[in-house]
Amino acid sequence: MGLGSYWGQVIEVLREIIPIYNKVNSYISLGKDSEHRKRGISGRVFPGNNILDAGSGFGNMSKTAIDLCNDITITLYDPLIPMLKNTSTYFENTPAMANGVFEHIPFRNDTFDAVLCGYSLRDAISLKVAISEIYRVLKKDGRFVIVDLGKPDNMITRCGVSFYLRCILPILALFAGGRLGLKFGTLYSTYKMWPQNKKLEELLLEKFSKVKFEKDLMGGAIMVAAYK
Repeated sequence: MGLGSYWGQVIEVLREIIPIYNKVNSYISLGKDSEHRKRGISGRVFPGNNILDAGSGFGNMSKTAIDLCNDITITLYDPLIPMLKNTSTYFENTPAMANGVFEHIPFRNDTFDAVLCGYSLRDAISLKVAISEIYRVLKKDGRFVIVDLGKPDNMITRCGVSFYLRCILPILALFAGGRLGLKFGTLYSTYKMWPQNKKLEELLLEKFSKVKFEKDLMGGAIMVAAYK
């Protein structure tokens, strides 16, 4: 599971939508993206923690973690250098940064207390390898926090979420971001390759000892914590 050879196309789209990325994400999440980040991170990041924000984009997950819990060390990690370069305006003190993909995380075993993935794990080239790498760099008792689109297990609900992503989302993205917003239509393609909620939980449990799954928007949004 994962994007495989489609990954390169998705990355190019992400590169193009950098100017409107945050604005459109807020619209297409129906204004709930910030709430979901807070729900995912709350109680999973603590003072003194060393945090990896994987697939960080502008660092929205990290900013949320800092707001919820001071005195943490942040490293932003993203495949797009232009994304990382834009983070300086979002942080009072620019955090450490690294460039790369989920499948080859350039840090030693047992480095981080928590790894945060906000709307990014869905873009892994290989989901299994990405999960394995994140597990590797986490310390004992570390937490892996995922905030992302969910793919409901119930077929009727899943069809409803798919309809929204395929038909309604492009209209909202066009309204929020103009013609460039139409590029967000790629999101539906990545969603089709994303496992159903139950399958994602099973994949995480192949590595992690415990997984806590929270859902919103009929299961179309998930907040997951996996414990090493």
